Amino acid sequence: MTGEAIRQRNIIVHLANVNNSESRTRTGIAQNIAEKNGLLWKNIYSGVFRDMDEILIPLDIVTEEGRLPLKRGPKALQETGVPYYKLTIKGLLVALGLSELKDKDGVLQQFLSKSEIKENHFKESIKILAKISPSFAYSIFEKYIRAYCDGKVKDVIPFNIIELKKISYQTFKVQKELLEGFTALSKSDKNAVLNMFMGK
Repeated sequence: MTGEAIRQRNIIVHLANVNNSESRTRTGIAQNIAEKNGLLWKNIYSGVFRDMDEILIPLDIVTEEGRLPLKRGPKALQETGVPYYKLTIKGLLVALGLSELKDKDGVLQQFLSKSEIKENHFKESIKILAKISPSFAYSIFEKYIRAYCDGKVKDVIPFNIIELKKISYQTFKVQKELLEGFTALSKSDKNAVLNMFMGK
């Protein structure tokens, strides 16, 4: 990945993780990324500014949520305030597809509570999968976002599991076969299969 792509992923993950308004300004975002990477925030601020205004906001991944009043600084900024940002529904979905996002459960709840999903049963199914097999559940989002980036899905919102199944037919076929076969096994056979996966 390019440095620009890594920075954009960091912006999305940061906005998914923080609630504090000051931390969600451009300066707050730049400071967070700089601290994690041992950089000076002023050196990456212009990149963050450009990513927000030219990429993430036009793609409807990030939107301005409000403005913080300033007591000092340029008069224009004191009058208009400093913008702070949040992820859109689309942004929440993109965040779920990023390996860098560690605490995905909270983001998943936000996404499911706000989003339009064509298949009504998907919400409950994905909640169950996220509990019993989080790696599998979040790989669904990762494949979906990758398909969007590759131009195989026109848009990610509303979320459309049918489109994803078409793209990842072979993967879904294998996983379905495994699930159906595993549930039909005897207890001893289940243990044997689990031991194989665990390398015992």
